[in-house]
Amino acid sequence: MARRGGRLLLVAAVLLLATSRAAVEAAQVDTIQDIFRHLRTCWRPPSPARARPLDITVLVSFNRAGNILGHPRITYESAEASDNDRLQYRIAVMEALQRCTPVPFTDAMAGAAAGRPFAIQFRSRKTSPDKTSPPTQERRA
Repeated sequence: MARRGGRLLLVAAVLLLATSRAAVEAAQVDTIQDIFRHLRTCWRPPSPARARPLDITVLVSFNRAGNILGHPRITYESAEASDNDRLQYRIAVMEALQRCTPVPFTDAMAGAAAGRPFAIQFRSRKTSPDKTSPPTQERRA
């Protein structure tokens, strides 16, 4: 009976190691789409009480270790946003980048992504503009 319990313990340990290794591998960023997906998991937009929903895009580059290279730059914000809305969303973007870095690149992706700029869109408006309404003016930051 003790021998059977030892085998069960060994099987459980192997399964646990395999599961944790799979989780680590699943968390690894191996494609460009994975970069966007990874960064969006850290996105926490401001509450509607603090700022109206808006769309915002940040241009950011990473080094091989997955750390931010240089300074992220806001390249787009919804035109109808107030100064307070912009400030709240800029803070939320920078907090998301802090939460998500360093990005856990695979070796291959680290080489491919290092130094390249990525335009990351964070969307928090529930609906897209109606096709029949006049287009809004894009506002560059």
